[in-house]
Amino acid sequence: MLNYFFTVAGNVVTLFLMMGVGYFFARRGQFCQDAISQMSHLLLYIVAPCITISQFQTDADPTVMVSLGIGLLAIFSSYFIMVPISQLLFRKQPEGSKSALRFCCVYGNTGFMGLPLLQAIFGEQALIYGVVGLVAFNICQWTHGVMVMGGSLSLKKAILNPGVIGTAIGLFFFFTGLKLPSMVGDSVSFMADLNTPLAMVVIGGQMAAADLAATFKRAKLYAAAAVRLLLAPAIMTLVLYPFHLDPLIYSICVVLAATPAAGGTAIFAQQFNRDVSTAAQLITLTTLLSVITLPIWAVIVEILSQ
Repeated sequence: MLNYFFTVAGNVVTLFLMMGVGYFFARRGQFCQDAISQMSHLLLYIVAPCITISQFQTDADPTVMVSLGIGLLAIFSSYFIMVPISQLLFRKQPEGSKSALRFCCVYGNTGFMGLPLLQAIFGEQALIYGVVGLVAFNICQWTHGVMVMGGSLSLKKAILNPGVIGTAIGLFFFFTGLKLPSMVGDSVSFMADLNTPLAMVVIGGQMAAADLAATFKRAKLYAAAAVRLLLAPAIMTLVLYPFHLDPLIYSICVVLAATPAAGGTAIFAQQFNRDVSTAAQLITLTTLLSVITLPIWAVIVEILSQ
C-alpha cells in the first residue's frame, strides 16, 4: 500500500509541476487573467466535449453501459447529499463569501483536475467513467450551482452546455456503433489530449491570482477545504461501500469526490458578482492540500475495494 500511495502521490505531483508553469508565468505577468479566462473557455467549450466524444468512440458493451449507469447514479447521489449539508454551513458569512464557500463544498474540479488525475492513476480506460462524472457535474453546476451563486435557474443552460452536448453526440455514436471519419476522429482525439497540460496551466494561473499570505490565515477557508477534501469523499466512500461495486468504479467515484474546488467557483463568482477573492483562495488552498489528501483517499478506497 505504501508503494501505491507514493505512485498516486507522484502522479499528483506531476500535475502540480504543470500547474507551476501557469503559476510562474501568471505571477510574472506573462499570463494575464484574460488569457487564463480564454484558455478556460477553450477547455470548457472545445476540449471537454472532445474528450467525451473521443471516449464514446467504442462499441456499446452492455457491461460497460451498466457500469456507466451505476457511476452516474452514484455521483448524482453524492450531490444530493452534499447540497443540503452545504446549506447548513457558513450562515453567518457575508452573502458573497457564503456563496463561494458553499459552492466549493459541493463542487470539485471534476473536469480540469479529475479527468487528468483518473488518467494518471487508472489509465486511459478510466476516462469514460470520468466523463459520466462530468455530465452529472455539469447538470448540477448549471442548476443548483448557479442558484447558489445568486443566479437564476435556467433549464436551457442546464441542458445546452458543452458537457451535455458533447455527451449527447458521444452517446449517439456509442449506441449506433457509428465512428467518426479517421481525419475527424484524429482531430477530436488530439484536442482531447490538450486537457491535462492545458487544464493544469489554467489552474496554476488561477492560483497565482490569489493572495497566498491571506489564504493560509483564513479559518473559514480551512473549514470549506475540510468539507471538500475530507467530508465529501468520506460520504462517497461510506455510501457506496455496502454495494460492493466494481473496484475501478468505486475508486473513480471516490477520487472524483476528493478533488479540490472547481474552477467554476471563481468563474461563477466573477459572473454573478460574488466574492472572487475568496473563490480564488478556495481553489488555491484546496488544490495545494489535495496533494496530501488525494493519495490518502486513493489508498483507502484501494484497501476497501479488495
